[in-house]
Amino acid sequence: MQQRPIDKSGSRRNHAAGVRRPGWRAGTACALAFMLAWQPGPAAGWCAQSPAPPLSTEVFQAMQEALQQPYLDLFERADSLRFTPAQIEAMRKYLDRARDSCVRLYRQRAAGYQKERERTQAELKRRTASLEDPERRQIHCKIQNARILESQAQMLAEHAIPVAYENKKAKLELIEKWPEELKRIRAEIASGAYHQRRFGDVKDIGVRELVPGQERDVKDGQEAVRQLKMTGLLPPELDNAAIRKYVTDLAHKIGARSDLRVPLNVTVLNSKEINAFALPGGFLFVQRGLLEAVEDEAQLAGVIAHEIAHVTGRHGYKLMKRATIASIIYQAAQLAAVLLTGGAATLGTYYALQYGFYGLGLVLSLDLLGVSREFELEADQLGVQYAWNAGYDPSGFIRFFDRMATREGYVNGASWFRTHPPFYARMVQTRREMMFLPEKPGLIRESDEFKRFKAELAKVTAQAQEEEKNKPSLLAPVQGCPAPEKIEYKPGQPIETICSPSGS
Repeated sequence: MQQRPIDKSGSRRNHAAGVRRPGWRAGTACALAFMLAWQPGPAAGWCAQSPAPPLSTEVFQAMQEALQQPYLDLFERADSLRFTPAQIEAMRKYLDRARDSCVRLYRQRAAGYQKERERTQAELKRRTASLEDPERRQIHCKIQNARILESQAQMLAEHAIPVAYENKKAKLELIEKWPEELKRIRAEIASGAYHQRRFGDVKDIGVRELVPGQERDVKDGQEAVRQLKMTGLLPPELDNAAIRKYVTDLAHKIGARSDLRVPLNVTVLNSKEINAFALPGGFLFVQRGLLEAVEDEAQLAGVIAHEIAHVTGRHGYKLMKRATIASIIYQAAQLAAVLLTGGAATLGTYYALQYGFYGLGLVLSLDLLGVSREFELEADQLGVQYAWNAGYDPSGFIRFFDRMATREGYVNGASWFRTHPPFYARMVQTRREMMFLPEKPGLIRESDEFKRFKAELAKVTAQAQEEEKNKPSLLAPVQGCPAPEKIEYKPGQPIETICSPSGS
């Protein structure tokens, strides 16, 4: 990469153009401290001493604000950001140290909540014979809240924080590498070489043959659905005809402009999980939480198109074909451990081993089978093509990916958020494909139908939330306890705002 020095005027322009977020300044002092070599010690002392950072404050803040920008904005601005290779490498090392420090902080918090819970449980056991009901209930609530906070801190430490920093490192890599990649893409377009890329025959979508034999997958898909329903592992279908019709019509519109060779069977599930998945043979499941999370119709179209691409690419079939007995046994053991410890998996995930269950919520580590990178990149490319061919803005996929990478809880089990393939590779693959697609006027991002659908969905969501208040859960079996203050990491929020010892 050509070295492009940063001058004061340039860095001020970058700083001014950066997207400012609430709470950014509050986390800056601690973030600067993280840039130093981390020193073991009590969490409360992590930000107490702050030697000079390896980058000037001006450059550091300009880079941090650039990393908070959406991928699509960075694709447009990367060539104008004047950071040197040395500055980029310094920031990369900082991000690794900041991630490790933040993970350690929340592991310590989880351990503290565990000790508090164990002390309170010991007190309950010691005093149980003499406790009056009101005091007993207070102790029950204290134990329950400690358990909730412990679980939340563990989730942040093991999933949300690493994913947030992985996302930032991908954006740093984009700043570093995209200018040269953009030159190569433009050269391919100018020479016409881009027509020779794999699946480059986009004008033949629907006629071309990607992988013969989709029809043979229907039986496996039907059997998987039957067993999921029989065992009660599938969430109930959403009881709202208008919402089901909207999602089904949208999926059929995209499916009709894809490479599907089998009928598309669409089911909307009444579950708050932000998830969608496809079974072999054209069985598509979309969960209520995903419908709540998308911000416009193009984002929903991008997700559905991605799932349809798993079907047209016969990824479930290929998964089963490549799996070995040893890897299946190993993954089944992994899944059992997740389920027994209250992890993010659902029992339905088991069917990935037998039926090629493939979707956003797939918890299994597919890199053990050596297929995750290939299949996800392929579905990214084909999904963008299908959304575009159906008349939707293909940027919806990138925008949804970017937003969900900072969504607490979603990153816990989603197969999109794995380090293989890396975020950068997936974003560049998607952006490349968008640039190679022929121009099409009037691409849809929003629609009146989507707005009406969202209004109807809001009623369903409100009802579901009201019903959930009165439902016990594994973490909160005691009803009516004052809820503990939640540690929230919201979409778009700088991760540094929760990574200071006082952050919450």
